[in-house]
This record gives sequence, structure tokens and C-alpha cells, in this order.
Amino acid sequence: MFGISDPQIWISYVLAIVFALACIVYGILNWNSEEESNHGS
Repeated sequence: MFGISDPQIWISYVLAIVFALACIVYGILNWNSEEESNHGS
């Protein structure tokens, strides 16, 4: 597909996209909880 025949390259692309999406979801879920955790410091 797309001229890339090596499956290891496809795995690295897929993992990079999955981890980027996971970071975005984590940031959205914890957007408001950051203010509460900094109150004690």
C-alpha cells in the first residue's frame, strides 16, 4: 500500500497515530482536573 512494502514501517506509522490519539484523549479527559491538583502546592 502506498508503495511501502515493509510491514515494520506500517506498524510504526500505526503505533505513532494510536499514541498521538491516546495523548489527545488523555489531555481532554484530564483538562479540568489539573486545576484541582495544583491547589495544594
